[in-house]
Order: sequence, then structure tokens, then C-alpha cells
Amino acid sequence: MSELRVGVAGAGVFGNYHAQKAAASATTSLSGIFDIDDARGKAVAAPYGVPNYTKLEDLLEVSDAIVVAVPAVYHADLVRRALAADKHVLVEKPLALTESVARDLAGEAVKKGLILQVGHQERFVAKAMGMFRIEETPKLMESIRFSPPSPEGRAGDVSVIWDLMIHDLDLAGCLIEGRFKDVQANGSRLHTDHIDEAEATFTYSSGAQAVLKASRAAKARERKMRVVYESGEISVDFLTREVVNTTPYEIRVDVSSVLPDPLLAADESFYRACLGYQNSMIPGHGAIAAVAMAEAAEAAIES
Repeated sequence: MSELRVGVAGAGVFGNYHAQKAAASATTSLSGIFDIDDARGKAVAAPYGVPNYTKLEDLLEVSDAIVVAVPAVYHADLVRRALAADKHVLVEKPLALTESVARDLAGEAVKKGLILQVGHQERFVAKAMGMFRIEETPKLMESIRFSPPSPEGRAGDVSVIWDLMIHDLDLAGCLIEGRFKDVQANGSRLHTDHIDEAEATFTYSSGAQAVLKASRAAKARERKMRVVYESGEISVDFLTREVVNTTPYEIRVDVSSVLPDPLLAADESFYRACLGYQNSMIPGHGAIAAVAMAEAAEAAIES
């Protein structure tokens, strides 16, 4: 296969971004858009001279791979249908809304020899920063990810845990070894029918902890991370790019020179994996930990 035919399911903001990447790539062609709202789908498809399909099966028929960028509550269903049609899949985070379904989808992709990649593109940022080169396992990871309410009501179909905290849940799953043994969480509904602010503390068998806070009802954006190791700690303010690093490891916060477009890097890695040039950077099995943590945190709050 010399050129990968990529279809995009979902004509929202991220669907449009993914369509741009597929249309511009040297190794892919954009085969079409799927959106049940034909006018919305055509608005995204028109600049690229491709059709919008109001039935997913029609897009699958003309595609080798699809990008799933629909609301999170529909991720698992579309991924399952695409895998059943023997198509490679890049799905925006989260892979699914339960650990059992995420495991099932990841296993199905492996069984069929298909690429199932999950859109945790902040892993590319963490890698460029040098976080994955650190030889120690963290004793503590703290994160704050706050944003004001979205004027468009983005991601209002799920809680802030699946919307914003999921990024830091994934990073915690990458940085801290093993599976959490306990979670304590609290949260509140403020402007949607779902949890809009949440704080969760995960404790691991090693004694390490991940303390994560997320809000989509804040007065201003805030994005910070603190990681404590035996040898010191790293504190980062991603908005001001201020860094305090008392460890012997070198990290960088401004990664724009090596990673100008994380979404492009993630999409291109997916295309290369589909074409057999490399392994998937974020395979389905690698995204299960974040789903398990999100599910446990939300259950702790609801109970």
C-alpha cells in the first residue's frame, strides 16, 4: 500500500483538524467525512473536494483507516464497527468509557492485526520534554488542569474526568509503575449535567501517589505539573513555561523547535504504523490504564 486512504468520523473542531492533516500528508489521501449532520459534514469536507457520508459504513467502504473524532460517548461503538470492517483506527481520547470495553477493543485490534491508536498526543510532548528518559519512578505526581467553561459546550457529554483530567491520568499511568490500588475522589457539577470539577488521589502498591485536579469551570486557565523523585523534583507551569528542577535530569518545557505540532506528530505516527513503517506509538492496550483510572475516579465521586 503506497497511499493510505483516511476517513474522518466527526465534523467538529477536532475532526476538522484531523481532516487537514490527512489531506496535507504525503502518504495519505482524505477519503471523506462521516457526520450524521450532512450540512456540518459537507462544510468540513468541501475544502478538500471529498464527500460527507451520513452512514459510517459508506465511509468505511472507501477508507483503509479512519479517525474517530466524535463525542466520547460514541467512541467505542465507532471503533468496534471500524475494526469489524478491518479498518485501522485512530480514536481521540478516551478509547472507551469503561476498562472492560477498552480491553475488549484493544484485544480485537491485536487479534485482527489492525492498528488501534489512541489520541493521547500529550505523550509526544512529555517525550520531547525528556520526561520519559528519567530513570527513576516518581514518588508523587501532582497536576492541575483548569479552564473556563467552553462557550460551545465542548465535551459536555462526559465529565471533566474524561474531558480534561484524562490527559494527566494517561501521563500518570506512563510515569508511575504498576496499577493503582486505591482512589479517593471528590467533585461537583456546576454548569453541565456531569462533573465539572474533580480532584482524585491514586495510591499505588509502591506507596507512590498521583494527585490530579481538573476543572472546566475555572475563572482562568491553569496548567501545572509537579513530579517528585528520590533525587529531587520537577515543577512546571506550562502557561508561563517556568521550571524548577532539582533532579539531575535535564528537561525542556519549550519543545516547539522539535515538536511544533503534537497533533500532526500523532497523526503521522498513525499513518506510518498503518503502512507498516513503525509500531503504533500509543496502541489500544497502552491506553487502558487511563480509562481504568478515569472510571475509578468517577465511580468514587458518584458513590
